Amino acid sequence: MRKFLVVLDDSRECLNAMRFAAMRAAHTGGGVTILAIIPPEEFNHWIGVGEIMREEARERIEAHFGVFAKWMRDKQGIDPELVIREGEAVAEILAQIEADPEIGVLVLGAGSDKSGPGPLVTQLSRSSGNLPVPITIVPGELSRERLEAIT
Repeated sequence: MRKFLVVLDDSRECLNAMRFAAMRAAHTGGGVTILAIIPPEEFNHWIGVGEIMREEARERIEAHFGVFAKWMRDKQGIDPELVIREGEAVAEILAQIEADPEIGVLVLGAGSDKSGPGPLVTQLSRSSGNLPVPITIVPGELSRERLEAIT
């Protein structure tokens, strides 16, 4: 089964990337893997404090995942899987793609403000010619109706 890999973060555009991945998976008989990445700089504290912060980050991720997963199951009939990795975002995305040969498409949401599309879109599009899977970049301002029409 081909899976769509989508990155879970706190950005507004993440919502459209999630919707797109779920709708495409539903229409093509695929699956969705949601990847959440905990950056390493969050834990440069004493060991005990770092462990507490890591656990709190995982709890936040699981709560966000629960919301997206419920929507995907209820509205699209897709049961997504959650993968949590710790490290630098681009390296962990590439590691996940390498670790799971069923991943066929990376789906990223692009920001629409003055600061640009976002660091992941910028970094990964620069090296897109060498990636093992295609990237789908979903505009953050795309309406739900337009997303439904596209997928």
